[in-house]
Amino acid sequence: MSQEKIKNIIEAALMVSTQPLSVTRLLNLFEAEQTMQVERDDLKTAIAALQNDYQERGIELAEVASGFRFQARDDYASWVNHLFDERPPRYSRALLETLAIIAYRQPITRSEIEEIRGVSVSSTIVKTLQEREWVKVVGHRDVPGKPALLATTKSFLDYFNLKKLSELPALEDIKDFDAINPDLFEDLEGEARAKEQNESDTVTENSDTENTEAVANEERDIESVSGEEDVNEVEVHVVDDVADSEAVETEAEESEEEKGATVVPFAS
Repeated sequence: MSQEKIKNIIEAALMVSTQPLSVTRLLNLFEAEQTMQVERDDLKTAIAALQNDYQERGIELAEVASGFRFQARDDYASWVNHLFDERPPRYSRALLETLAIIAYRQPITRSEIEEIRGVSVSSTIVKTLQEREWVKVVGHRDVPGKPALLATTKSFLDYFNLKKLSELPALEDIKDFDAINPDLFEDLEGEARAKEQNESDTVTENSDTENTEAVANEERDIESVSGEEDVNEVEVHVVDDVADSEAVETEAEESEEEKGATVVPFAS
């Protein structure tokens, strides 16, 4: 098998694969071929030739932790991104700080991360890193409680276009997370403002509801008091009328008695 054909087979395999391919996996492509045994050196030569062919192209053959893959060059990312309707995921500063500490100090426990950051690490952050397969548990610290030891994965290296951890930038070179890749960060200020506005709206709504209920209660109390006063006033008038009626009847009876009374003269 010619070197040119080996190169074309590797190119085709890398184009259709959704994952990086290691040298071992690429060698497996030729296992069924009986006419010519492809050696590892032949494979590496073909890969080097492919990388040279794409030197001035919009895509490149890059090597990451899991193997080789074709990817768009960084210079053309802003144009390529228009192909995707969904926005790339954005992560909080706290998450990336936690990821960076794990990457540079691994293996490390959650309590040790909290000690370095000076604040507690949310369980959601660790869960998100594990769900993205950037971080995994590689063991447990031999101390009371047996806390889990966290370390980065090959998927982490692949995502950040790295072959090995030694390619991470030196810590002194990282002065501002925003300068590394602004697209990774969510708009925390915007979120905070939105949250504050929602809380303010909720408080206002609750206050309006309470005020409305208070006014309604007050109106009901006023109506109740007014009703009681009206009833009392009616009762007073009724009592007064009854008293007046009884007084008139008493006067009438006394008058009749006076009229019908017999005058008895004193004996002389």
